[in-house]
Amino acid sequence: MITVGVEEEYLLIDAATGRLAAQGDKVRTAAGLEPFVAAEEIQTELLQAQVEVVTPICGTLDEVGGHLLRLRHAVTAAAAALGCRILASGTPPLCAESVPVTARPRYRAMQRQAPQLVAEQLVNGMHIHAAVPDRRTGVEVLDRIRPWLPVLTAMAANSPLWEGEDTGFATWRTLIFDRWPVSGIPPYFADDTDYDQRLRRLLTTGIIADTGQVYWQVRLSERYPTIEVRCFDVQLRTDEAVMFAGLVRALVQRAMWDAAAGEPRPEPEQELLEASMWQAARHGLSADLIDPAGQPHRAGDVVCGLMHHVGPALEHAGDAREVRALVHRLLQEGTGADRQRQALARGGVTAVTDMITSVSSMP
Repeated sequence: MITVGVEEEYLLIDAATGRLAAQGDKVRTAAGLEPFVAAEEIQTELLQAQVEVVTPICGTLDEVGGHLLRLRHAVTAAAAALGCRILASGTPPLCAESVPVTARPRYRAMQRQAPQLVAEQLVNGMHIHAAVPDRRTGVEVLDRIRPWLPVLTAMAANSPLWEGEDTGFATWRTLIFDRWPVSGIPPYFADDTDYDQRLRRLLTTGIIADTGQVYWQVRLSERYPTIEVRCFDVQLRTDEAVMFAGLVRALVQRAMWDAAAGEPRPEPEQELLEASMWQAARHGLSADLIDPAGQPHRAGDVVCGLMHHVGPALEHAGDAREVRALVHRLLQEGTGADRQRQALARGGVTAVTDMITSVSSMP
């Protein structure tokens, strides 16, 4: 069984004003987190108004959901003791005022390199790791799941607002992240040697300082024997994160089966993939998506195509019933971006913030 792990990033806001609160270090070190959270399970991020949680390695989706709920509850309690709330949204609904950079040499160097990009990096993602047996298999998997990244991005859209206004995009976070020099959908790689050589060439330019600045939406992890899918906005609810963990595991399993069967790897044109990703970021599930064959279809039909593709792998893992139910609910209720816009129409930005914080620790 393929194991998985999930990383989630949250924003911290002042409970009284709703403004961003630079309390990341204090939340991370809050005494109330122990013994419920291990030291490595909560980390600071680039900006001091953010924290990140990291689950242990999980063998089942029940484990993923349990750990995420435990971590969200612990961080929520630590934040509350400091007069803050956590915000599980890809972007802050209120104005993105200046927030200090976390005092780490790597982050200071990034600020010197790209000050405005760092100032606007108030975005929260979710990263899902799935185990692969070796780097060669990891590159096979990476190549095979690239065409599915736009539909995953559309399904996970949860960042429509910026500086108090609707951006017109379902996931503005995707556009913000795409401005870094090595970002977006990765290219096709011949094998792991090709992957590693191209990473080394990027590093020799000096434009990126380390492999942590390879912000591709899927990449091989340099710390763990995993493939890391990074295209998701952080989700409003933990069960939505669980759904995506199940989908990623199934995509990885299906890719490994196809590789073992000698199925050819898809090689869609890079420009078509990038245009498909832009369409997904713009509309989420509210307009047509481009399927892996490069054809426009209704978003629901493309999601159904994804479910057909991974169906046998979901059954193999015992995840089919849960993931299908959650995908059905997503298609009925809409994405996080849809729900943020509904709250905005009901009561403005304050209603959006209240909605997000009220569901951030729900199952």
